Amino acid sequence: MIKKFTFIFLIMLLLASCSSSNNSDIIHSEKESKLALKEEIPFDFFPRNITVAAVGDSLTQGVGDSTERGGYVPYLEMSLEKDKSVQDAVFYNFGVRGNRSDQLLKKLGTEEVKDVVKSADAVIITIGGNDVMKVVRENFSNLKLRAFVKEKKKYEQNLIDVLDAIKEVNPNSKIILIGLYNPFLKWFSEITEINDILEDWNGTSQTILKKYPGTYFVEIDDIFENTDDNLLYTDYFHPNDKGYELIADRVHQILTEEVLKEIPYKRKAEGNGEKIIER
Repeated sequence: MIKKFTFIFLIMLLLASCSSSNNSDIIHSEKESKLALKEEIPFDFFPRNITVAAVGDSLTQGVGDSTERGGYVPYLEMSLEKDKSVQDAVFYNFGVRGNRSDQLLKKLGTEEVKDVVKSADAVIITIGGNDVMKVVRENFSNLKLRAFVKEKKKYEQNLIDVLDAIKEVNPNSKIILIGLYNPFLKWFSEITEINDILEDWNGTSQTILKKYPGTYFVEIDDIFENTDDNLLYTDYFHPNDKGYELIADRVHQILTEEVLKEIPYKRKAEGNGEKIIER
Protein backbone atom coordinates (compact mmCIF):
# COMPACT_ATOMS: atom_id res chain seq x y z
CA MET A 1 0.00 0.00 0.00
CA ILE A 2 2.82 2.35 0.93
CA LYS A 3 4.60 1.48 -2.30
CA LYS A 4 1.42 2.22 -4.30
CA PHE A 5 0.99 5.58 -2.56
CA THR A 6 4.65 6.45 -3.14
CA PHE A 7 4.30 5.63 -6.85
CA ILE A 8 1.21 7.83 -7.23
CA PHE A 9 2.91 10.66 -5.34
CA LEU A 10 5.96 10.50 -7.63
CA ILE A 11 3.73 10.63 -10.74
CA MET A 12 1.88 13.68 -9.39
CA LEU A 13 5.17 15.37 -8.55
CA LEU A 14 6.46 14.71 -12.06
CA LEU A 15 3.30 16.11 -13.65
CA ALA A 16 3.46 19.21 -11.47
CA SER A 17 7.09 19.67 -12.43
CA CYS A 18 6.27 19.41 -16.15
CA SER A 19 3.39 21.85 -15.77
CA SER A 20 5.59 24.29 -13.92
CA SER A 21 8.30 23.92 -16.55
CA ASN A 22 5.80 24.57 -19.38
CA ASN A 23 4.45 27.66 -17.65
CA SER A 24 7.98 28.89 -17.11
CA ASP A 25 8.81 28.35 -20.78
CA ILE A 26 5.68 30.28 -21.87
CA ILE A 27 6.43 33.18 -19.52
CA HIS A 28 10.08 33.19 -20.64
CA SER A 29 9.01 33.14 -24.30
CA GLU A 30 6.61 36.06 -23.71
CA LYS A 31 9.37 38.02 -21.98
CA GLU A 32 11.75 37.38 -24.89
CA SER A 33 9.07 38.48 -27.34
CA LYS A 34 8.41 41.69 -25.45
CA LEU A 35 12.14 42.29 -25.12
CA ALA A 36 12.61 41.89 -28.88
CA LEU A 37 9.90 44.47 -29.52
CA LYS A 38 11.47 46.91 -27.08
CA GLU A 39 14.90 46.45 -28.70
CA GLU A 40 13.67 47.46 -32.18
CA ILE A 41 15.67 50.61 -32.97
CA PRO A 42 13.80 53.61 -34.42
CA PHE A 43 14.79 54.60 -37.98
CA ASP A 44 16.12 58.00 -36.89
CA PHE A 45 17.99 56.75 -33.79
CA PHE A 46 21.30 56.82 -35.70
CA PRO A 47 21.19 59.77 -38.15
CA ARG A 48 22.55 58.91 -41.59
CA ASN A 49 25.26 60.63 -43.59
CA ILE A 50 24.41 60.58 -47.28
CA THR A 51 26.11 61.54 -50.52
CA VAL A 52 23.92 62.67 -53.42
CA ALA A 53 24.85 63.22 -57.07
CA ALA A 54 22.45 65.57 -58.90
CA VAL A 55 22.70 65.22 -62.68
CA GLY A 56 20.76 66.44 -65.68
CA ASP A 57 19.62 69.64 -67.29
CA SER A 58 18.92 73.27 -66.34
CA LEU A 59 16.53 72.26 -63.52
CA THR A 60 19.53 70.76 -61.76
CA GLN A 61 21.91 73.59 -62.69
CA GLY A 62 19.25 76.01 -61.45
CA VAL A 63 18.39 78.32 -64.35
CA GLY A 64 15.81 80.78 -63.01
CA ASP A 65 17.09 80.49 -59.45
CA SER A 66 17.78 84.07 -58.31
CA THR A 67 20.27 82.87 -55.68
CA GLU A 68 22.30 80.98 -58.33
CA ARG A 69 22.91 78.18 -55.85
CA GLY A 70 21.61 75.30 -57.96
CA GLY A 71 17.83 75.21 -58.40
CA TYR A 72 16.04 72.66 -56.21
CA VAL A 73 19.31 71.26 -54.77
CA PRO A 74 20.01 73.74 -51.91
CA TYR A 75 16.35 73.62 -50.79
CA LEU A 76 16.51 69.84 -50.69
CA GLU A 77 19.82 69.84 -48.83
CA MET A 78 18.45 72.17 -46.15
CA SER A 79 15.29 70.09 -45.74
CA LEU A 80 17.24 66.85 -45.38
CA GLU A 81 19.59 68.24 -42.78
CA LYS A 82 16.61 69.28 -40.67
CA ASP A 83 15.45 65.65 -40.55
CA LYS A 84 16.27 63.61 -37.47
CA SER A 85 17.24 60.72 -39.71
CA VAL A 86 19.98 62.71 -41.53
CA GLN A 87 23.11 64.08 -39.92
CA ASP A 88 24.84 65.37 -43.04
CA ALA A 89 23.81 65.49 -46.71
CA VAL A 90 26.58 66.16 -49.23
CA PHE A 91 25.45 67.17 -52.73
CA TYR A 92 27.39 67.28 -55.99
CA ASN A 93 25.65 69.25 -58.74
CA PHE A 94 26.42 68.22 -62.33
CA GLY A 95 23.46 69.96 -63.97
CA VAL A 96 24.08 71.47 -67.41
CA ARG A 97 21.73 73.95 -69.02
CA GLY A 98 20.27 72.65 -72.27
CA ASN A 99 21.35 69.05 -71.76
CA ARG A 100 19.27 66.43 -73.54
CA SER A 101 19.19 62.76 -72.58
CA ASP A 102 21.99 61.85 -75.04
CA GLN A 103 24.21 64.59 -73.60
CA LEU A 104 23.53 63.42 -70.03
CA LEU A 105 24.71 59.97 -71.07
CA LYS A 106 28.01 61.45 -72.25
CA LYS A 107 28.34 63.43 -69.00
CA LEU A 108 27.88 60.25 -66.95
CA GLY A 109 30.79 58.74 -68.88
CA THR A 110 33.28 61.35 -67.61
CA GLU A 111 35.67 60.31 -64.85
CA GLU A 112 34.65 63.29 -62.69
CA VAL A 113 31.01 62.22 -62.57
CA LYS A 114 31.77 58.49 -62.35
CA ASP A 115 33.97 59.07 -59.29
CA VAL A 116 31.10 60.75 -57.45
CA VAL A 117 28.41 58.30 -58.61
CA LYS A 118 30.60 55.40 -57.45
CA SER A 119 30.21 56.49 -53.82
CA ALA A 120 26.80 58.19 -54.04
CA ASP A 121 23.92 56.84 -51.99
CA ALA A 122 21.46 58.48 -54.36
CA VAL A 123 21.52 59.92 -57.87
CA ILE A 124 18.81 62.47 -58.69
CA ILE A 125 18.06 63.11 -62.37
CA THR A 126 16.25 65.86 -64.28
CA ILE A 127 16.12 65.11 -67.99
CA GLY A 128 13.74 65.00 -70.96
CA GLY A 129 12.50 68.58 -71.07
CA ASN A 130 15.08 69.60 -73.67
CA ASP A 131 14.32 66.50 -75.73
CA VAL A 132 10.72 67.72 -75.98
CA MET A 133 11.77 71.32 -76.64
CA LYS A 134 14.05 70.17 -79.47
CA VAL A 135 10.94 68.91 -81.30
CA VAL A 136 8.98 72.09 -80.51
CA ARG A 137 11.74 74.36 -81.85
CA GLU A 138 12.35 72.32 -84.99
CA ASN A 139 8.65 71.96 -85.85
CA PHE A 140 7.05 75.03 -84.31
CA SER A 141 5.25 76.11 -87.49
CA ASN A 142 3.97 72.60 -88.19
CA LEU A 143 3.89 70.77 -84.88
CA LYS A 144 2.69 67.18 -85.27
CA LEU A 145 2.49 64.21 -82.91
CA ARG A 146 4.59 62.08 -85.27
CA ALA A 147 7.69 64.17 -84.53
CA PHE A 148 7.29 63.64 -80.79
CA VAL A 149 6.84 59.89 -81.20
CA LYS A 150 10.13 59.65 -83.10
CA GLU A 151 12.02 61.68 -80.48
CA LYS A 152 10.42 59.72 -77.62
CA LYS A 153 11.90 56.47 -78.94
CA LYS A 154 15.36 58.05 -78.75
CA TYR A 155 14.60 59.32 -75.24
CA GLU A 156 13.48 55.85 -74.11
CA GLN A 157 16.73 54.24 -75.22
CA ASN A 158 18.81 57.08 -73.76
CA LEU A 159 17.04 56.78 -70.39
CA ILE A 160 17.69 53.02 -70.35
CA ASP A 161 21.36 53.67 -71.15
CA VAL A 162 21.54 56.34 -68.41
CA LEU A 163 20.14 53.94 -65.80
CA ASP A 164 22.48 51.17 -66.97
CA ALA A 165 25.47 53.52 -66.79
CA ILE A 166 24.68 54.51 -63.19
CA LYS A 167 24.00 50.93 -62.07
CA GLU A 168 27.19 49.71 -63.73
CA VAL A 169 29.28 52.18 -61.70
CA ASN A 170 27.25 51.77 -58.49
CA PRO A 171 24.72 48.90 -58.41
CA ASN A 172 23.56 49.89 -54.89
CA SER A 173 22.79 53.54 -55.58
CA LYS A 174 19.18 54.71 -55.42
CA ILE A 175 18.04 56.57 -58.52
CA ILE A 176 15.38 59.29 -58.36
CA LEU A 177 14.00 60.65 -61.63
CA ILE A 178 12.12 63.96 -61.46
CA GLY A 179 9.27 64.02 -63.97
CA LEU A 180 8.43 66.61 -66.62
CA TYR A 181 5.98 69.51 -66.26
CA ASN A 182 4.23 71.69 -68.82
CA PRO A 183 5.67 75.22 -68.72
CA PHE A 184 3.19 76.38 -71.37
CA LEU A 185 0.12 75.50 -69.33
CA LYS A 186 -0.57 78.96 -67.90
CA TRP A 187 0.50 81.22 -70.74
CA PHE A 188 -0.45 79.01 -73.72
CA SER A 189 -3.33 76.97 -72.35
CA GLU A 190 -4.76 76.48 -75.84
CA ILE A 191 -1.85 74.14 -76.73
CA THR A 192 -3.43 71.13 -75.01
CA GLU A 193 -1.44 68.59 -77.04
CA ILE A 194 1.77 69.44 -75.17
CA ASN A 195 0.19 68.40 -71.88
CA ASP A 196 -0.84 65.05 -73.38
CA ILE A 197 2.64 64.54 -74.81
CA LEU A 198 4.39 65.25 -71.50
CA GLU A 199 1.98 62.96 -69.68
CA ASP A 200 2.85 60.22 -72.17
CA TRP A 201 6.60 60.79 -71.69
CA ASN A 202 6.22 60.68 -67.90
CA GLY A 203 4.32 57.41 -68.21
CA THR A 204 7.09 55.97 -70.38
CA SER A 205 9.73 57.00 -67.82
CA GLN A 206 7.81 55.28 -65.01
CA THR A 207 7.44 52.10 -67.06
CA ILE A 208 11.20 51.99 -67.65
CA LEU A 209 12.02 52.66 -63.98
CA LYS A 210 9.89 49.71 -62.86
CA LYS A 211 12.37 47.40 -64.55
CA TYR A 212 15.18 48.60 -62.28
CA PRO A 213 15.37 47.95 -58.51
CA GLY A 214 16.05 50.95 -56.30
CA THR A 215 14.54 53.53 -58.64
CA TYR A 216 11.87 56.15 -57.89
CA PHE A 217 9.79 58.62 -59.89
CA VAL A 218 8.88 62.09 -58.58
CA GLU A 219 5.79 63.61 -60.15
CA ILE A 220 5.85 67.42 -60.35
CA ASP A 221 3.49 68.34 -63.19
CA ASP A 222 0.59 68.88 -60.78
CA ILE A 223 2.65 71.44 -58.83
CA PHE A 224 2.58 73.78 -61.82
CA GLU A 225 -0.90 72.81 -62.97
CA ASN A 226 -2.93 73.10 -59.75
CA THR A 227 -2.00 76.60 -58.65
CA ASP A 228 -2.87 80.24 -59.20
CA ASP A 229 0.66 81.29 -58.24
CA ASN A 230 3.28 82.08 -60.83
CA LEU A 231 5.98 79.45 -60.35
CA LEU A 232 7.93 80.24 -63.52
CA TYR A 233 10.96 82.43 -64.10
CA THR A 234 10.75 85.45 -66.44
CA ASP A 235 11.57 83.21 -69.42
CA TYR A 236 8.20 81.44 -68.81
CA PHE A 237 9.97 78.10 -69.03
CA HIS A 238 12.16 77.44 -65.99
CA PRO A 239 10.91 77.45 -62.39
CA ASN A 240 11.46 80.51 -60.22
CA ASP A 241 12.63 80.32 -56.61
CA LYS A 242 9.21 79.22 -55.33
CA GLY A 243 8.92 76.64 -58.12
CA TYR A 244 12.28 75.12 -57.21
CA GLU A 245 11.38 75.07 -53.54
CA LEU A 246 8.17 73.14 -54.29
CA ILE A 247 10.07 70.66 -56.47
CA ALA A 248 12.54 70.14 -53.60
CA ASP A 249 9.63 69.52 -51.20
CA ARG A 250 8.28 66.80 -53.47
CA VAL A 251 11.70 65.12 -53.82
CA HIS A 252 12.21 65.40 -50.07
CA GLN A 253 8.92 63.60 -49.50
CA ILE A 254 9.98 60.64 -51.66
CA LEU A 255 13.39 60.51 -50.00
CA THR A 256 12.08 60.46 -46.43
CA GLU A 257 9.12 58.16 -47.07
CA GLU A 258 10.84 55.61 -49.29
CA VAL A 259 14.49 56.10 -50.23
CA LEU A 260 16.34 56.79 -46.96
CA LYS A 261 15.02 53.63 -45.34
CA GLU A 262 16.80 51.64 -48.04
CA ILE A 263 20.17 53.38 -47.61
CA PRO A 264 22.58 51.63 -45.21
CA TYR A 265 23.88 53.56 -42.23
CA LYS A 266 27.41 54.97 -42.56
CA ARG A 267 29.55 57.13 -40.31
CA LYS A 268 30.35 59.87 -42.81
CA ALA A 269 29.34 61.16 -46.22
CA GLU A 270 31.79 60.93 -49.11
CA GLY A 271 33.59 64.22 -49.85
CA ASN A 272 32.38 67.72 -49.06
CA GLY A 273 30.39 68.57 -52.17
CA GLU A 274 32.21 71.87 -52.55
CA LYS A 275 34.50 71.06 -55.48
CA ILE A 276 34.04 73.10 -58.64
CA ILE A 277 31.95 71.26 -61.21
CA GLU A 278 32.98 71.87 -64.81
CA ARG A 279 29.85 72.28 -66.93
